[in-house]
Amino acid sequence: MFTEAAEAPAAVERMLAGNAEIFAALGRRLREAPPELVLTCARGSSDHAATFAKYLIETRTGTPVASAAPSTASVYGVAPRLRRTLCLAVSQSGASPDLLATVDAAVRAGASVAALVNVADSPLGERADWLLPLHAGPERSVAATKSFIASLAALLQIVSAWTQDASDLGELPALLAQSWECDWSPLVEGLRDARGLYVLGRGLGLGAAQEAALKLKETSGLHAEAFSTAEVRHGPMALVGPDFPLLVFRQPDETAVGVETLAADAAARGTPVFVAGGAVPGAIALPTPDASAAATPLLQVQSFYRAAAQLAVARGFDPDRPPHLSKVTETV
Repeated sequence: MFTEAAEAPAAVERMLAGNAEIFAALGRRLREAPPELVLTCARGSSDHAATFAKYLIETRTGTPVASAAPSTASVYGVAPRLRRTLCLAVSQSGASPDLLATVDAAVRAGASVAALVNVADSPLGERADWLLPLHAGPERSVAATKSFIASLAALLQIVSAWTQDASDLGELPALLAQSWECDWSPLVEGLRDARGLYVLGRGLGLGAAQEAALKLKETSGLHAEAFSTAEVRHGPMALVGPDFPLLVFRQPDETAVGVETLAADAAARGTPVFVAGGAVPGAIALPTPDASAAATPLLQVQSFYRAAAQLAVARGFDPDRPPHLSKVTETV
């Protein structure tokens, strides 16, 4: 996990260069024939990338984004109505039966398919109208890392080509390399003996929070739940206190003030609060390189992966071999 996560900057550099022509062509198509809906299809970490896609596409293009429920097609056999829809499928392996069933149903319903997939010659890749390889290379650790970062970067590249605005891409590989060197050791020490926590984000940062919570569960045996900072006050905050920490992802956009307010309120009540991307009174700051709001979640997840691998070892776990899990999950 540690070694593969460290390869993310190089993977993103390969992906951005290798897919430049296909992304440009997809961008032209999306401008000439804008979809009325984008339907995301994914599981696990890839579904967290789909959460990022929702906020990125909706805030940058105004096009509504919905998440497909794979069981609708794979179990219930329901045919959706998807004319003028782009089905955006995200997967590391491109092999899960329910993912493929959902894509097949979308095609029958009239949708076009763009596939962000690390295994380009997979069944998903064969079904795609727009094949967008992640170029992350083999990923042997059960916990996906560089493929997730590459998925987020690919989403940035899609929207950049769609809107003809490359400001979110910047020096992304160099910024990811810088993020890998950020010192998040206070998080490792703060969660070494923890039993559970919330991981919070909002908007573009919610997918990062979801991904971090999953990794803490699977690699460190921590009961971590992800919430939007807009939702956590509706009941879940009752658990927060000195023995129940918060890990908060903040990006520099319209959500920042609300995120900071919640973090400060929790810290004032004695809760251990760790904030990535900002200084909050009473909270422990986790450094993040300066970047656009859309690029910031990628950088924070990259820093988090290094800390997560170290935390797993500190808690006596092998982050490469989580119990009861396998690399490719084939859900029906």
